[in-house]
Amino acid sequence: MQIPALSQTPLFPEITVNGAVIPSAAIAAEAQNHTAPKGKPGLAWRMAARALTIRKLLLEDAARRGIVATPMAVGPGLMETPDEAQIRALLEQAIAVTPPTEAELEAIWAKDPARFRSPPLWEASHILCAADPFDADATEGARLRAEAIHAQVTRDPKSFGKIARDASDCSSKANGGMLGQLVPGDAVPEFEAVLRDLAPGEMAATPVRTRFGWHVIRLDSRAETRELPFSAVRARLAEAAEKAGWTRAARDFTADLMKAADIRGVDLDIHQGQAG
Repeated sequence: MQIPALSQTPLFPEITVNGAVIPSAAIAAEAQNHTAPKGKPGLAWRMAARALTIRKLLLEDAARRGIVATPMAVGPGLMETPDEAQIRALLEQAIAVTPPTEAELEAIWAKDPARFRSPPLWEASHILCAADPFDADATEGARLRAEAIHAQVTRDPKSFGKIARDASDCSSKANGGMLGQLVPGDAVPEFEAVLRDLAPGEMAATPVRTRFGWHVIRLDSRAETRELPFSAVRARLAEAAEKAGWTRAARDFTADLMKAADIRGVDLDIHQGQAG
């Protein structure tokens, strides 16, 4: 009895864009750059196929326009590829975004002024008992030392500065443990979480562990957030509005290229994903 040959149809086929083949291997490689829910590899493949299709169409359009571009630096020691440079030059030429008017910007701000607030500002002090987070014995020793310091400062709050100068493992010891003014992002999350809950002059109820070790933390003063006037946020609003406008224009531009293209091997939804 003859055994039927197994189908050789690939799970993810090649696609063609205006007659040019995008190999399934290239799509599979690109799919590694796209996340999809577990058990749905087809979604990552679809996203990869769409990204490579758009790239192909943008390069074709750049060639039709005769665009020549020189790669630019995009970071320390990093340069654009020739294709990336050509796509950038194409989008710079093809997409023009009208800057938002003053009235439009003010309307965005006036819709919900409470969204635009200054960050909180903290003045804090700490005493650090440093420890390697991967050394269990050192971490335990630092915890015990921090608890002893915490108990000592609790008995005599005025001794905080002196103990910091004598015992802290942070360079702030020279200032009695004072860290100066802090805003969100200046300290590690565990440290900031404590500052958010303390009242001015209050010390954390227990030492706090971070990747640096154990901290005895005191909040010295706090400036609360406040609503910012339009003048203070205008530049930020203008930048965000122009970026949003450029994103919409780029999406529409690539959607038009896809509508006009002969794409075979996959059904791509032109209303999803991002340009470039």
